[in-house]
Amino acid sequence: MMSNQWGIIGHDWAVDLLRQGVENGRIGHAYLITGAAHLGRTTLALALAKALNCTSEYVNNRPCGQCRSCKLIASGRHPDVFTIEPQVSGRGFGVIKIDQIRELQRSLNLATIEARYKIAIIRNFDAANLSAANAFLKTLEEPPPNVILILTASDADVLLQTITSRCRTVSLRPVATAIIQHLLETEYGQLPSQAHTIAHLANGRIGWAIQAVEEPHHVADHQAAIKQLMDILAGKRVDRFAIVNKLYRHGESLPALLQAWSSWWRDALLVGIHGQAAGDRLINLNEFDRLAAVQEHLEGDAALHALKATEEAQWQLAHNGNIRLVLEVLFLNYPYLSGVIATDQLA
Repeated sequence: MMSNQWGIIGHDWAVDLLRQGVENGRIGHAYLITGAAHLGRTTLALALAKALNCTSEYVNNRPCGQCRSCKLIASGRHPDVFTIEPQVSGRGFGVIKIDQIRELQRSLNLATIEARYKIAIIRNFDAANLSAANAFLKTLEEPPPNVILILTASDADVLLQTITSRCRTVSLRPVATAIIQHLLETEYGQLPSQAHTIAHLANGRIGWAIQAVEEPHHVADHQAAIKQLMDILAGKRVDRFAIVNKLYRHGESLPALLQAWSSWWRDALLVGIHGQAAGDRLINLNEFDRLAAVQEHLEGDAALHALKATEEAQWQLAHNGNIRLVLEVLFLNYPYLSGVIATDQLA
C-alpha cells in the first residue's frame, strides 16, 4: 500500500516513475501533478521535493525522512522550498495573482541557501489568472539554474498548452475504496463500518478520508449537503430561488456543497443503469432507496443532465462566475420532484 520511504498511499506507479528519475539523474525542470482535490497531489509534490534535496548518502534511500532537509521540508520551513497557493476570498474560490508569481520569481533568481535545488510548489495552478500564467511562462521557458518547478492542477486540459508542454505530467487517479478503508482501519483506528462509509464518501480522495476521520464534521457536512439537494428537488421554483438567496452569501461552502451534489447525481446514474446491483459502487451508500425512487420518476437522461449541470456550475464558480446567476441556472436545470421527495422525510 505504502510506497517505501516516500510515504505515499495508493499511487505506487507515480512514485516509481518519479523515483527512477531521481535515482538515474533524469530530472525535469518542471512537473505537473494533476488529479482531483484531496487526491494526494501536494503530498506527492512534497515527497518529490524531499527526494530531490535529501542529503542521504545513498540515492536509492531518498527521501530518508530523517535528514535536516527532509525534516525542514516536512515542516514547511526549508529556506529553498517555496509553496504558492491561491488567495481565497469570501467566494470560497481562490486565485493565483501575478504579484505572487513575481515575488516567487525574485526568490528563485537568488542562489540556494543550503539545498541542492530551489523548488517551487505551486498548488492549484488552474486557479492562476491569465496574467499570472503568462508571467510564469517566462520562468518555465528560461528557468534559473538548479530550480525545479512543481505545479498541481485538477486537469492539464484547463491550463495553457504552452504551460503543459514544458512540464512532465503525472496524472493521479482515484485511490481504490478498499485501500482507503484498510488505511482507515489499520492506521486511524476506525471500526470497519465507519471506515467503509467514509471510504465510499471519499470517492477515491484519500486526503478527504483522512480529514473526515480527524474532523468528523466533514461527514456531517456532506450529509447536510445531500439534504439541501433534496430540499431543492422537492421545492417549487420560488422555493429554489429562496435557497439561492441563502447560499450565494456563503461562497466558501459552495465547493464542498457542489461536490456532494455531484456525487449524488453520479449515484443516481449508477442506480438507473444497474439497479440493486449498484450496491457497493455507490458513494452515498445510505441513499439507495431514495435514489431508486427518484430514478423511477426521472425522464430520459435527466440524471445525466443534472450531473453535467452540476459539474458545469463547479467549473464556472471556480473561474469567477457570478454566484447568484450560476446557482439560479443550476437549480432551473434540476428536475422537479415534489411528488417524489417529501420534505418532512428529510430531517
